[in-house]
Parts: sequence; C-alpha cells; structure tokens
Amino acid sequence: MRNRPRAAADRRVLFAGLAIAGAAIAAYARTFSVPFVFDDTLAIAENPTIRHLGPPWAVLFPPHGQGLTVEGRPILNLSFALNYAISGTGVWSYHATNLLIHILAGLTLFGIARGTLGIKRGTGFQPMFSTEHGLEAHATFPAFVTALIWTLHPLQTESVTYLSQRAESLMGLFYLLTLYGFIRDADESESGKRKAVGGNAGRGRRSRFSLSAFRFPLFSVAACLLGMATKEVMVSAPLVVLLYDRTFVSGSFRAAWRARRRYYLALAGTWLLLLILAGGAGSRGRTAGFGLGASFPAYALTQFEAIAHYLRLAVWPRPLIFDYGAQWVRRPSAVLGDAVLVVGLMAATGWLLVAKTRILRALGFAGASFFLILAPTSFVPLIRQTIAEHRMYLPLAAVVAVLVGALYRFAGRTAGSILGVAAAAACLGLTVQRNEDYRTRVALYRDTAAKRPDNVLAHYNLGMALAEAGRRGEAAAEFEAALRLEPQFPQADYNLGNALAGAGRVAEAADAYTAALRINPNYAEAHRALGEVLLRLGRNREARWHFNAAVLLHPDDTAARRRRDQLDAMPQK
Repeated sequence: MRNRPRAAADRRVLFAGLAIAGAAIAAYARTFSVPFVFDDTLAIAENPTIRHLGPPWAVLFPPHGQGLTVEGRPILNLSFALNYAISGTGVWSYHATNLLIHILAGLTLFGIARGTLGIKRGTGFQPMFSTEHGLEAHATFPAFVTALIWTLHPLQTESVTYLSQRAESLMGLFYLLTLYGFIRDADESESGKRKAVGGNAGRGRRSRFSLSAFRFPLFSVAACLLGMATKEVMVSAPLVVLLYDRTFVSGSFRAAWRARRRYYLALAGTWLLLLILAGGAGSRGRTAGFGLGASFPAYALTQFEAIAHYLRLAVWPRPLIFDYGAQWVRRPSAVLGDAVLVVGLMAATGWLLVAKTRILRALGFAGASFFLILAPTSFVPLIRQTIAEHRMYLPLAAVVAVLVGALYRFAGRTAGSILGVAAAAACLGLTVQRNEDYRTRVALYRDTAAKRPDNVLAHYNLGMALAEAGRRGEAAAEFEAALRLEPQFPQADYNLGNALAGAGRVAEAADAYTAALRINPNYAEAHRALGEVLLRLGRNREARWHFNAAVLLHPDDTAARRRRDQLDAMPQK
C-alpha cells in the first residue's frame, strides 16, 4: 500500500501539472482564431503536400528549393498534414496543436527540473534542495515555478502563436523528452542499485533480455530521432544529455561513457538522419547557409547583438518584435558592449563547468546548454532574419532555471516561492497582451513596422494586409515606404499599382506597374495589370502589347488572352 508521504508528493505533482496546463490555456485562449501570417501561407495554406495523408513519402518529404519552413523536416510537415485532415485551412486545430505541444513541453521541463533538484546519486552530488522536511516538497515547488515561468513567458509567443514556428516548439518538446528519458533511466538505475544493496538484487538488476528494462533509453533515443526530423537545432541534444550526465549523475565524461556507451552511440546515430535531411534541404530556398551573400564576420557580429538582446528579453520582455528583418552589424565597435557580455559569459561558462562546487557546475551546465542550443543559428548564416525571438524557445529554460535558483537561494524558500509565482503572473498578463497583437494581420504588421521601421518586409506585409482589408490608401503608403527602403522591389511596385488602381488613381497605378516591369521585364502579372489600366486610360495599342506579353510569359493566363483577343477584334483606329 502506498505510504502517505508518497501519495502527498504525487498530489503535489498532479496539482502543479494542472496549474501549468491551466495557466497556459488562459494565456493562449484567445489565439485560436489568429490567421495565417508570413511563412504560414507557403508552409500550410498553399502547401500541396499536406492535402492528403498518403502516400507517406509525399507528406514526409516535401519538395526542396522553395524556401518552405517544412523542407527537410518531415515530422513538422506530417503534423501540419494531420491538422489539415482535421480542419482543412481552418486555423483552430493548428493553434490547438501548437498549444498542446507547448503545454507538454512545459510539463516535461517540470519533470526535468524536479528530477534535477532531487538528484542524490553515488557520485557525491547531493540534492539541490534537501531539508528535514523531505526532498519531495523542496524539489517540487522550485521546479514548478521554473516550468510555470518558462511556459508563460511572453518571449514564447512567437513559437506558439505563429503557426510555422511549430518547428521550434515541436523540436523543443522532443529535445526535452530526450533529456527527460535519460533522467528517468538514471533514476531507475540508481533505484535498482539501492534495492540490490538492500538485499533485493534480483529485482534491482536489469534483465539483459527485458525490453521494459530499457524503455527509457529507447524512449530517449526515439525522441531524439523525431527531433532531428523536426528541426536542425536538435543537433546539440546528444551533447547536452552527455553534459548533463557528467554534471549531475556520473561525475565525469569517462564515467558517463563507461556506464552508457551503447546509449550514447545510439544518440549519436540520430545525427545521420539529420545529415541526410539537412543535405536534402540544401540552403532552404537560399535563406540559410554559407555562400548566399552574407559574410560570416558580419553575421557573427550581428549574433553578439542577437544573444545579448535575447538575454535582455528574458529578463525584461519588451519590446517583442515579430520580424526583425535582415539588418547587419558592419562595425565591431557598434556591438563592443554586447561582445564583451557574450564572450564573458562564455568564458564564465567554461570556468564553471570545471569548478569543484556542485552549484557552480550546475550553473556551468545551464550556460553551456544555452550556448549549445543557440549554436546552429549563431554560426550558420540565416540571411532572412538575423535575429528571431523563436530561437530562444529552449535556451530560455536555462536562463529561467538560473534566475529561479538565484531567487530561492538569496530570498529563501517562502519569499522565493511568492516572488516566483508573482513573476509567473506578470508573464501571464504580458503574454495575453502580446497575443492581442497577433489577432489580425494588420495589427501584427503595424506593430512590427512601428518597432522596426527599417524592415522592408514589415512595411510590405502591412501594405498587403491593409489591401486585403480594403484600406487601399493606407496600403499604398506602406508600399511606398517599402520602396523607399528598397527601390529594387518589383513586388512592392506591383502591389502599389494594385492599391492605386483600386483607389481610382489609374495614371499613378500605370507608373507603378511600369516601375515593376523596369526591374523585372518578365513579370507576367504586372504586364496584365498594366494592360488593364492602360485600357482604362484609352491607350488600347499599348494595352494590347502588354496583354500579349503576359500571354507569352504565361500561356495559361486566360484573362490576359481574352483581353488581347477582344482588342484584336475591335476595329483599328
């Protein structure tokens, strides 16, 4: 029969888990109608590979070279296909799935934090919270506060509310599950040793042929494999698990390898799948990788600014920006302070990892995890967005864990718990407020353009959203703002022409279409649109020429063909 302390501990865990889930639902309850934005159009709304669940290879391996978020990420694409089977292009099921993924990740982080704070194994490492009142109570609440703040932090909104960034949150879930599986296995192994010492050796040893005895290592490797098939940032997971083992369980890399050699070989084997998938995706539509016009020194300088900015947002999450655009740091002096901070933290992390004190080595693990998870996006140039908040989805856990640990150590258990819950409540309010910016495309892009006025695509996307809402005059102003920042932007000229034509400013629309064609003479849609406005201006011969050009470029353009044929049938003047 289960003893009372164990039952009380289980109740605490259950209530904590329900509180995390309930708070997350409250934070994201109003996001289920948030429309498709930005990459969602190509990755979901116009993605033909998610329209059917078969054949399996068509769903798991979408075509490459188009810059889709799902390229080389079969598990991500499969998840979107499952949503499409449920609600088509109705956004509610996609948002519900994103929220469920985030809740599961928060609960997994709670399990990891609780397991870490309660570690007491044969290497001399003692529990992080151990008093006469018992380990369970003292491990559960700090772990709960850590997971709650992480789950509710407004910096997470981009990974949860922006549907395409399921790539980050789903990968994050698999990353956390990989580590959680290891912790459960290590716990089980230590329990087996204690039983063996207590005279129950038969029950304590793992059976060589028992599959159930290896369920947690298998679970961990499977989660790692799924993560590799979801997003490339998963690459550091085997290293972080090994570092965790060395820091909290085995005491050294040699002991960790000796105890779990086959497990680590299996984890490393998942890199093969990642290598195959990443190689097939190439440069993800020429948006990521070397040799795309971005020099590594310029990108590296920008990442000093990015990492310092991420850390500031972790502590003070304002301003949050949906799309930072591609803005580069050209002079080292511009980021000198940020570089000193980042390099200093990296040096401190290295020192802490080899420290003798248990607490210091734990801090070293947190710092190393932070930098290892960010490493892929810090070293491989991402030319479309040099800074992106969704990249902090997992690294934020390390920052929050350190801050909560410091809070408990310096404020004490009671005050730390009160302040931690108050911080979580503040995060809840800020997340609800931030999610309001996602409610409409106009609101989201207007907020982005206001906070990042030099972002060309922020103005362009705001113009598109305004045009879709029928606000053509405002849309034209945003397209003009985009063209001031990037004059060689034919799509902006074309859509400026559409907005002007819709507002009855036909002559100005003709000028805009002409500007688009001056940059891209093979722009079929601009030829047809220019033909339409020239027809309205009575310039039939010129209109006929542009309709014919549109047909030659796109033979299946029936509207342009019909207009050309109508003009051919008219008596010549």
